[in-house]
Amino acid sequence: MPSLDRSALRWTPHDELHDLICVGFGPASLAIAVALHDMLSTTNPALVPGLTLSPKVAFFERQRSFAWHAGMLVPGATMQISFIKDLATLRNPKSDFTFLNYLHRQRRLIHFSNQATFLPFRREYEDYLRWCAGWFAEVVEYDQDVLDVTPVQGSSRGSRIRSFLVRSKNGTTGEITHCQARHVVIAVGGRPTLPKPLRGDHPRIFHSSQYARVIPSLLKDIRDRARLQNAENSPFFPPQPLHIAVIGNGQSAAEIFNDLHSRCPEVKTSMLIKGAALRPSDDSPFVNEIFNPEHVDELYVQSPEVRIAAIAQNKSTNYGVVRLELLEKIYGTIYEQRIKTNEEENWQHSILPFRHVTGFKDSPEDGRIRLQIRNDRSGFGESRNSTTETLNVNAVFAATGYTRTAHEDLLRPAEYLRTGKEWKVARNYRVQFEPGRVNENSGVWLQGCNETTHGLSDSLLSILATRAGEVVESIFSSSLSTTFGKINGDDRVVAADGICGPALGVDKDDDGRMIGHASYHGATTNGSHDADLESGTAGAVLRKESETAANGGALCKEEMIGSPPLEELEGMNRHV
Repeated sequence: MPSLDRSALRWTPHDELHDLICVGFGPASLAIAVALHDMLSTTNPALVPGLTLSPKVAFFERQRSFAWHAGMLVPGATMQISFIKDLATLRNPKSDFTFLNYLHRQRRLIHFSNQATFLPFRREYEDYLRWCAGWFAEVVEYDQDVLDVTPVQGSSRGSRIRSFLVRSKNGTTGEITHCQARHVVIAVGGRPTLPKPLRGDHPRIFHSSQYARVIPSLLKDIRDRARLQNAENSPFFPPQPLHIAVIGNGQSAAEIFNDLHSRCPEVKTSMLIKGAALRPSDDSPFVNEIFNPEHVDELYVQSPEVRIAAIAQNKSTNYGVVRLELLEKIYGTIYEQRIKTNEEENWQHSILPFRHVTGFKDSPEDGRIRLQIRNDRSGFGESRNSTTETLNVNAVFAATGYTRTAHEDLLRPAEYLRTGKEWKVARNYRVQFEPGRVNENSGVWLQGCNETTHGLSDSLLSILATRAGEVVESIFSSSLSTTFGKINGDDRVVAADGICGPALGVDKDDDGRMIGHASYHGATTNGSHDADLESGTAGAVLRKESETAANGGALCKEEMIGSPPLEELEGMNRHV
């Protein structure tokens, strides 16, 4: 069993064929690592002396260390989902990786309970994720920017794809690394997106994802600039107050707007929103059921038209909305200004509705940014009655969302295997390549970019624990799940040499015959110690028979039985 704070996964050299490579090591891949660890850890080694369980797994992450939304760790910000929806609890409440176990290990469990809340501080939840990630340091390679994922065919002409080559670049040294795996999970998260009128490399226009990292140095910079400008203009012009614009009407924009006037009281802030008002998120109990794991099953089988309508109907749970508690706090700030004066133009903090940024220019006179804005307020949102205006600010934060298309670039070398104009995934998140082109025991899985087929929860934390278990089981369905029965079960298979371990796959060769390869602490079921996928033909599958062990426990043994079709084999795996 793994030692304390060390996972059951072990490092594998780059030149060895991996069973699984995950591109990205955010919460989605971390949840997969946790699910795989839990599956391996449920076996009781006391029943089989010398037990070794070690699938060859690696995670490549672009960041230099683990971080989750580091730019939005705003003081006082809380999570928007219950801590019960952590990396493990809904799948395995007994896991080492539950949030409650994290609190216990940090000696804060009783203190957290005194808060009587299900919503931890975001900073604490990030620390929980970082703590979980630390268990897997041996198999995570940070500072690795994955460039592409390329299909690799078998050795014979016209053979099917048997593995995928993952090419990455070290962000510090520039060294290119090549690593091959039978299964690849792409879980790289979203790319911050600025509105077209604000795109470019301006030093004082930021996406909200950068906020917490840049705000201390930014405030110092704009204060120094303003001080110099005021000194040059004095006594002819009055000092100009610092002014920061926040664009967006969702949770991130509201958190930045709220943090700015508490972090720096002297700064004027303007929040530009497209609609008439900030709106609350709907997290009522019945609506929250759309984030239940089973909702994915219900949605996936619907027609594209029905899915689009269902997702649009539930947008108010996640997009362009703000938690009610924060809305009320911001409204109190606005109202307090109204006590002093009803003239909104004299307020220090303002929410400007029906505003659309159309462009910007730098002001050489005062060094500010001149935002060009279309004001649709006079037409109550109708652009045909709009007016134009200019807003002079020192800096801009745009909380304008993310695009989730990075997988398209990574899979460009595999486009010839795509079944249509866009990448499609099955219910188990496996990419649907052209039939017959990729071995059944190889493939690519996508995470966090399947909202149109799997629902609003796809890019959120809500179902990570359950989904990770599904992904691990689907990847290793002909191997590890055969070995263990279920992810949290205690069933095991003993290899022919008496050493227990995961069978790492059953495949077909180019003639339709099955190829089996299973690593058992130096032994393989294909009759060879060679790990080459191309070697060995197996005319056998695993069948479990319970035997009463000398110590009273149940052991399982392999029997060589026939050579059924792969479809029959997969059916046996599901029912073992």
